[in-house]
Amino acid sequence: MDNLTRRRFLALSGVTAAGALAVGATQVNWSDLMAAAVDNPLPSDQSVLVVITLYGGNDGLNTVVPAGDPAYQKARPDLAYEQNEVLDLGDGLGLNPGMKGLKGLWDDKRLAIVRGVGYPEPDRSHFRSMAIWQTASPKSPVPTGWLGRWLDATGADPLRAVSVEPTLPPLLAGETTAAASLPLRGLALPKGALGTAYAALGKPSPGEGHWQARAAKAVQDLQDATKVLGNAVRTGHEKEEDEDEQRTQGASAGGTSQLGAQLELIAGLIEAGVPTRAYSASLGGFDTHADERGTQQRLLTELDAAVTPFVQRLRKTDRGKNAVVLVYSEFGRRVHANGSDGTDHGTAGPVFVVGDKVSGGFFGEQPSLTDLSNGDLKVTTDFRDVYATVLRDVLGTEPAKILPDHKTTIDGLLRV
Repeated sequence: MDNLTRRRFLALSGVTAAGALAVGATQVNWSDLMAAAVDNPLPSDQSVLVVITLYGGNDGLNTVVPAGDPAYQKARPDLAYEQNEVLDLGDGLGLNPGMKGLKGLWDDKRLAIVRGVGYPEPDRSHFRSMAIWQTASPKSPVPTGWLGRWLDATGADPLRAVSVEPTLPPLLAGETTAAASLPLRGLALPKGALGTAYAALGKPSPGEGHWQARAAKAVQDLQDATKVLGNAVRTGHEKEEDEDEQRTQGASAGGTSQLGAQLELIAGLIEAGVPTRAYSASLGGFDTHADERGTQQRLLTELDAAVTPFVQRLRKTDRGKNAVVLVYSEFGRRVHANGSDGTDHGTAGPVFVVGDKVSGGFFGEQPSLTDLSNGDLKVTTDFRDVYATVLRDVLGTEPAKILPDHKTTIDGLLRV
């Protein structure tokens, strides 16, 4: 988010003292994280939560598509997908054709789709709705994010949660503790002959003195860190060259691109044993009021191309196998298309939960397309049920400490 929308977001969320923490959060660098991995490595049996926010309000009906439902085809005559275009999931539903990798994870029982997720008395404002999702307080604004309260309840170390987004999202701001922030910058070393010569400086030599050995180790540590962080980010010049003019479509509600780079960085940190239990990443651009089909499918393809290799990579290590990915957006879209080949702000939508610890399949009831509330889908699953489940089964925390007065979870979603 830019500064203006961020301030507005904080004001509408009620994140006041916590918002100040978020703006001035602990910014760390690779050396802080690598030192923590050495001094206090993440136990290989501890689970890690990776939260991916899709900013803008992703259209759930064109993500998990009821292509065989006549009501869907009638509501979206030019926007609907046909049955032969989607990736069949059963139950009359199919994934958007841009999500072939996630379809493979579904087939492997490592993708769960929670249907009809939302909150009571929906608000169609991006900022208020996202504030509700990030604070987990649908009835009244509160000054902390739900993972920020988890930080408050379980210790004061900001490295237990890390955001790789440009700014720390309010979901990671607690009353007394805010997560650490590691913005993507990249880390590159020389290549070619110079790079070979530089690498040689990191090799220990017999009989070298104390300070020579320290210098060599510092060079080797830098090379090791580059393996973790270096390939994750392209340079700004490369990004400008690759910038697609479509990137600006649907981007009014904040968020960022480069999700693949964010997840590549997170994967490296998990594999290195950094003692972080929760990570935050994001993808923006889902505010698809016009020309939705091409824009959303491009974004969902980007989501797929980031999440699929991330999950496949992590399952090769003991620490990685315990990672769980949660993908959500602040609301779905209206059932009926508008007059600009797009959709307007709606209510309920699907939430994805991905990983080796996930019991794949459908959870929650599919909302009806004929029994609507003022033209919108009716919520069938409270979003706090998802949060309570990952708090309990991923982060090992009693949900009631974080989500007061909320007692329900989604049993069977995760294997513990």
